[in-house]
Amino acid sequence: MAKEGDVNHGDYVHDIENEASVDGNEEIGRYWSGLSERNTSHSKPLLVKRINTTSQIAIVGANLCPIESLDYEIFDNEIFKQEWRSRKKVDIIQYVILKWGFALLIGLGTGLVGFFNSFAVENIAGFKLLTTTSLMSQKRYAEAFLVYASLNTCLAAAAAALCAFIAPAAAGSGIPEVKAYLNGVDAHTILAPRTLFVKIFGSILGVSAGFVVGKEGPMVHTGACIASLLGQGGSRKYHLTCSWLRYFKNDRDRRDMITCGAAAGVAAAFRAPVGGVLFALEEAASWWRSALLWRTFFTTAVVGIVLRVAIEFCSTGKCGLFGAGGLILYDVNSANVTYGILDILAVVILGSFAGVLGSMYNYLVDKVVRTYSLINEKGAAFKISLVITVAFFTSCCYYFLPWVAKCIPCPSNVTVSCPSTAESGEYQSFQCPPGYYNDLASLFLNTNDDAIRNLFSPRITKEFHISSLFIYFFTIYCLGIITYGIAIPSGLFIPVILAGAGYGRLLGRIFEPFTKLDRGLFALLGAASFLGGTMRMTVSICVILLELTNDLLLLPLVMLVLLISKTVADNFNRGVYDQILKIKGLPYLEAHAEPYMKNLVTRDVVSGPLISFSGIEKVGTIWHALNSTGHNGFPVIDEPPFSDAPELCGLVLRSHLLVLLKEKTFSNERRLADQDIFERISALDFGKAGSGKGIKVEDIDIQEEEMDMYVDLHPITNASPFTVVETMSLAKAAIIFRQHGLRHMCVVPKSQGRPPVVGILTRHDFMPEHVLGLYPNIDPHKWR
Repeated sequence: MAKEGDVNHGDYVHDIENEASVDGNEEIGRYWSGLSERNTSHSKPLLVKRINTTSQIAIVGANLCPIESLDYEIFDNEIFKQEWRSRKKVDIIQYVILKWGFALLIGLGTGLVGFFNSFAVENIAGFKLLTTTSLMSQKRYAEAFLVYASLNTCLAAAAAALCAFIAPAAAGSGIPEVKAYLNGVDAHTILAPRTLFVKIFGSILGVSAGFVVGKEGPMVHTGACIASLLGQGGSRKYHLTCSWLRYFKNDRDRRDMITCGAAAGVAAAFRAPVGGVLFALEEAASWWRSALLWRTFFTTAVVGIVLRVAIEFCSTGKCGLFGAGGLILYDVNSANVTYGILDILAVVILGSFAGVLGSMYNYLVDKVVRTYSLINEKGAAFKISLVITVAFFTSCCYYFLPWVAKCIPCPSNVTVSCPSTAESGEYQSFQCPPGYYNDLASLFLNTNDDAIRNLFSPRITKEFHISSLFIYFFTIYCLGIITYGIAIPSGLFIPVILAGAGYGRLLGRIFEPFTKLDRGLFALLGAASFLGGTMRMTVSICVILLELTNDLLLLPLVMLVLLISKTVADNFNRGVYDQILKIKGLPYLEAHAEPYMKNLVTRDVVSGPLISFSGIEKVGTIWHALNSTGHNGFPVIDEPPFSDAPELCGLVLRSHLLVLLKEKTFSNERRLADQDIFERISALDFGKAGSGKGIKVEDIDIQEEEMDMYVDLHPITNASPFTVVETMSLAKAAIIFRQHGLRHMCVVPKSQGRPPVVGILTRHDFMPEHVLGLYPNIDPHKWR
C-alpha cells in the first residue's frame, strides 16, 4: 500500500467492471476527512472496496463535506458550440440588454430594501427610546428600565427565532459567505430566498433591539441574495421561466450579478455608490473585468437615485420618525482643516494604537465566535437563550452606565434644543435637572447612527468628558466583541465605527494641548483607523468614509491612518472576515499561494484512484461510478480504434452525464453518436438548477438490458480543460486555479508512455490544511 503523497500516479481506473476481479477487501486509497469536497475531490485518496458481486465501488467511512464548488469555467463542448453557432444577432443583443436590465432591477430592489431597513429601524428604535425618555422625564426610573430592557429582549428574541427556525445561514454579517461564493464556494442556502427574508427582518429587529451591531454589513448579503434570486433564470419547477432567461442558468453570469448585488448592498447601506464599487473590487470579488465594472457602477448609481428619491419623500414628514436627511449620513465638514507636523504625529500615533487594538479585536472575536458555535450547535433553544442574555446585558450597560456620568450644563451657544426633546439628539437629559444633559446618555440612549453623528459632530468640542469617552469606548469595544457570533443578522461595520469614533474622540481630547485638529475630525480618523485595523481594507473604506462625511479635505489624513493601522495590524493576525471564513470552514482560495508551496509540485498532492471514462463508454460503467462516488468531474480518454494511442479527450461533468443518461441516447454498438443528438439535447438542458433541485441519480431509471449499451460522451465533453504538467510548482498552479475560477484542473504526465492524465486538482488540494496534512514535516512559518 502506497503511503500518503506517494500514490502510484501511473495507475488509473477507466473501467470499473474490468477491475472487479480485485480482492474485495483490498484498500486502494485513503480518504482525507479534514477538508473534503463531496463533488470534486478526484485527487483525494478514497477509502474504497471492490465489490465483486455488483462491480461497484463503495466508499467506507468517508466524512463527505457538503460544500461544493461552482462551475465558473466556460464549458467548451459540442452541445454548447452548436448552441452558440445557432444564435442570431438578435439573441446576442437580447442577452446584453437583459444583463443591463437585471443590473437595473438589482439596484432598484437593493435600494428599496436599504430604505425600508432605515425606515423600520428609525421608527421601531425611535418608539422605544421615546417611551423610555418619557418615563425618565417623569422620574419613573424603574419602569423606564423595565420597558427598555423588555422591548430589547423581545425584539432580540424575535430576530433569534427567525434565524434559528427559518434560516440559520442569515446569522452574522454574510460578507464572508458572499466573499466565499464569489471565490467559487457554493455553500448551501447562503443565497436562498428564505435567507433573504430573515436577513431583512432579522437585521431590522436586531438593530432595533439595541445590540452593538449594524444593518450595513447584512445589506451586502441582502444585495447578493436579491441578485441571486433574479439570476435564477426562472424556475421550470414552478413554470416561471421562458426561453430568453436560459442564458442566465450558469454560475458565471450569476457570479457577475451577485458581484453587482454586493456592491449595491454597500451603496444602500452607506449611501456610497462609488464606495460600493470599490468594496466589491477590493474585498468581495475574486475575479474582475472591465465590463463588470461598468455594470456594477450602473447598479450602485441606481441605488443612489432610489435613496435620493425616497429621502426626498420622507423629508415631507410622511415616514414617521425617519425624517429629513440626505445622501450624506454624517456631515462633519469643517470650515478650517489645516494641519502641521504635530497634527500628523498625533495621527500616526492614533493609527498605530488602532492597529494594535484592531488586531486584538479580531483575536477576541475569533475566540468568542468559536465559543458561541459550541453553544449554538446545541439547538434553537440555546441560540435564542444566548441572544436574550446578550440583549439583557447590553440593555443593562446602556441604561445603568450613564448614571455614573455627571450632569453638564447646557451650552449657551447651541443651535439645537438642550436638553434634546426628540427620541435622539446630542443632549439627552436622562436623570439630569432642566438645563443640564448627560453626555453618556447622549451616546448610549441613541440609535447607532445618531451616536456616530454625535461623535463626528464638529459642533461638540468639550461636551464629552474624557472619562465618559473612555467608558463609552471600552463598553462598545467589549460589547461589539461579545455580540458578534450570536444567532442574529449582525454587521461589523457599525460596531467598529462606533468604537473607533469613541477612541478617536478620546485621543483628540488627550492630544488637545498639542494639536489643532477638530475633535470631530479625530473621531472620523479614529473610525477609519479601526476599520483599517480590523477589516484590513484601504481604498474602499477611504472612499466610503469620504462619501459618508462629505469632507474631501481629510483625504490625505484618512489615507495615512488607514495605511498605518492596516500595516501594524497585519503583523499580528489576518482581517476579521478572513478569520471568520476559516472558522466557518469555507475553503477560500487566497490571491497568493503559501510560500512553502513553491517547494512542492502538483504531483505531490495528487493521489488516486482516478476514475475516468472512455470516449464511448458503457452505460453500466457510468451508472456505477455516479452511484458509488460523489465526484463532479471525470476525465474522458480516447483509446484505439478512435485514437492511435490513449489520449486525454477532455473532462465531463457529473450533471451533464445525468442529462445524457436521462435522455437515453444509447446504442448497441460502440460508435460515435449521430447528428440527431443535437436535436434531442440542447444547451438549455444543461442549465444550472436554481433554487429547485437538479437531476439526481435517483431520478434516472436505467433498465438491466441498458447497462450493456454504449453512450458517446464526446458531445458533452469539455474538449479544452485547463491542464498543468505534473512538475509545475504547486504555488503557480494555485494562482492559475484561482485567477481562472476553476473547479477542476487536470494534471498530465511529463513523460511519454504513461496514462494521459495523472489526476485532477480541486480547490481542496490547495488548502494549507490538506497540504500540511500530507507533509506534516513542513514548517509553514519557516517560509514566510
